[in-house]
Amino acid sequence: MKTLYKKSFLQFSDFTQEEILYLIKLSGFVKNQKNKKKEKKYLKGKKIVLIFEKQSTRTRCAFEIAANDQGAYTTYIGPHDTHIGYKESIQDSAKILGTIYDGIQYRGYDDKVLHDFKKYSNKPVWNGLTNTFHPTQILADLFTMKEIYPNKKLQKIRCAYIGDAQNNIANTLLDAATFMNLKINIVSPKIYQPKKNFLLNLNKKRKKNTNILYTDNIEKGVKNVDFIYTDVWVSMGEKKSAWEKKIKTLYPYQVNQKILDMTENPNIKILHCLPALHDKQSSLGLEIHNIFNIKNGLEISNDVFNSNFNISFQQSDNRLHTIKALLISCLSKKIFFKSKN
Repeated sequence: MKTLYKKSFLQFSDFTQEEILYLIKLSGFVKNQKNKKKEKKYLKGKKIVLIFEKQSTRTRCAFEIAANDQGAYTTYIGPHDTHIGYKESIQDSAKILGTIYDGIQYRGYDDKVLHDFKKYSNKPVWNGLTNTFHPTQILADLFTMKEIYPNKKLQKIRCAYIGDAQNNIANTLLDAATFMNLKINIVSPKIYQPKKNFLLNLNKKRKKNTNILYTDNIEKGVKNVDFIYTDVWVSMGEKKSAWEKKIKTLYPYQVNQKILDMTENPNIKILHCLPALHDKQSSLGLEIHNIFNIKNGLEISNDVFNSNFNISFQQSDNRLHTIKALLISCLSKKIFFKSKN
């Protein structure tokens, strides 16, 4: 396999299938080394800038700790910390950051900003989330799936994504599935299934994957799957006026015990990229429960979220290890092994 040195990760299909499998294997290696307290530092002296136009918990923490563990320095830039895009163009900002830093992480809105940072900085750029894609999240998700089924090829694992399928998580799952031939069921009301323009652009680049199922039939969509994946229905910055229609339409697709029973799989596992509105313990969760008279969670019921079926905290922990594998691969020339599924 060719080195990933100096490559960017703006969306999943920026890498080859072989490179993704390599990163998954390397994630397991660095996780094991960290757990054994035998971790080596491959990024000593490297400098990484973390640009956040959107709020973050897991992505920011994972990038900062991954870099620190590896001996790299990080600079956090929040929404109000710079002139980027306001007093200074992305092009000019990218040029100056490219002279100071070895890599750039960007979490924001527009994918064009990502491409401009890549073009004008001439340094590796990693997508920490945009309105369209969230590739570092899905990388951790695939690694988590392989941890649960270490002897299964990814192509043999079937995952049902259920709920609002017009967000960056669903988009990235489809982006990954299309060129890796993954088995993905998109289970959603018709009005919240992936947008046609997105699918057309996706299919222009690659052959149609017959392993992807689109359905609004919950029972059909979740039967015999290994994983159920869901995400919040209320997005950052979304107008409250849109909540009522969205919640009313999506509520039958809540991940609860009834839906778990439909899978007919006693070993079913649940993925959620978090945060989850499963109770009233957050201000947003409390507001939604009170406005819509909800008693037991929004996109996932509280009892199921707190059950052994839910592996979202393992999934969240794995963000650290997959991001670390990504940074090591893109900022150093070392190749650890050949990839295997």
